[in-house]
Amino acid sequence: MTTFIDQTKIHVKAGKGGDGRVGFRREKFIPKGGPDGGDGGKGGSVIFTADHNLGTLLDFRYETKYNAQEGGAGGVNQRFGADGEDLPLSVPVGTQIVNEETGEILADLDAHGKVYVAAKGGNGGWGNVHFKSSINQAPTRANKGLPGEEFSLVLELKLMADVGVVGFPNAGKSTFISRVSNARPKIADYAFTTLTPNLGVVEWAQYKSFYIADIPGIIEGASEGRGLGLQFLRHVERTRFLVHLLDPMTLEEGRDPVHDYLALNKELATYSAHLAAKPQIVAVNKTDALGDGELEQMIAEELKEKAGVEEVFMVSAVSGRGLGPLVTMLGAQVEKMRREEIEKLEPKKDIF
Repeated sequence: MTTFIDQTKIHVKAGKGGDGRVGFRREKFIPKGGPDGGDGGKGGSVIFTADHNLGTLLDFRYETKYNAQEGGAGGVNQRFGADGEDLPLSVPVGTQIVNEETGEILADLDAHGKVYVAAKGGNGGWGNVHFKSSINQAPTRANKGLPGEEFSLVLELKLMADVGVVGFPNAGKSTFISRVSNARPKIADYAFTTLTPNLGVVEWAQYKSFYIADIPGIIEGASEGRGLGLQFLRHVERTRFLVHLLDPMTLEEGRDPVHDYLALNKELATYSAHLAAKPQIVAVNKTDALGDGELEQMIAEELKEKAGVEEVFMVSAVSGRGLGPLVTMLGAQVEKMRREEIEKLEPKKDIF
C-alpha cells in the first residue's frame, strides 16, 4: 500500500544561463579577425504538471532538492550555446504550490494537465559579437549568463472530491464509503481505523458518477490539533458539500447525535469559515441496531429542533438500508452544482 503524504517542503532551482563567448575569427584586414563569440543558452526551468494518476506526494518527501540543467556557453562562429533541459515534476491533481517564505499560494493545480513554471531558467549571456561598434571593432567583452530562479516551496495536496464524508471516529465512514463507492478502506470496530483520507468513485446512474472522500479523525478539539482532524481537514475544503454521518449507538458519556453534530460543526467553523458555509447532508448511520422506528423518529426530531437540521436520512452502511435514495440524491445534487458552475464560466450571449 502506498504511503499517503499530503504535505512536504522542497527546494527548486532553475538552471543558470550559459556565458557568452569572447572569440575572433581570422580574416585578413579585419582587426583580430572580427568578433564571432556566440550567446550562451537559456537555463532550464522547473515545471510542475498535475497528473490524475498520482495520489500522494511521497516522492517529494525523500528527494527535496530539484535543480534544472544549466545553459551551455556560447561557441565560435557565433554559435549559440545549448539551452538547458527543463526539469518536469509531476504532482497529484489538487496540489497547491506555496512560497514557504511568504505563505503565498503560487499555483493551484486543480485539473489534470495543468502546468506551473515554478522557477524560470536564467537567460544566456551575450557573446562579444553584440558589442562591436564603429569605435570598438574588436570587443573583448561578453556577458555572463543570468542565474535561474530559486525558491523554497511547500507542496500541499487537497483531495479533489465532490462529496466529503465527515463524522466522529467509529461513525461508520469507512463502511459507508466502501458500500457506495469503489474505495476499499480498512474497516475495524475501534477509533481511528482510518489514518488517511479515502477517495472513491460513486456510480449513481448510468454513465454518471462523482468522487467521494471520507475524512478521518475529526473529534472535539481537532481544529486545535487533537486527534488526526487538523491534519486532514484541508481535504474537505474543496468538496462541493458534506455528508455528516452520525452514530446513534455511541456509549461515550455526554455524546449523542445532536451533540456530535454541533460539536463537529464547531470544529469545522473554527478551522475555516469557508468549511462552515458548505451545504451538509445529515445521515444517521447504524439504524439496523436501533430496533424500532420510534427511536429513529425521536433522533430525527431532536436534530431538527435542537440543531436546526432540515432533513435527516436514516441509513445503515452495514445492511445497505437507505443508501440507494441517499446516493441518488447526492448524485443529483453534484450534477446540479456542476451545471451551475459551468453556467457561471460560460460567457452570456446577448439575445436579440
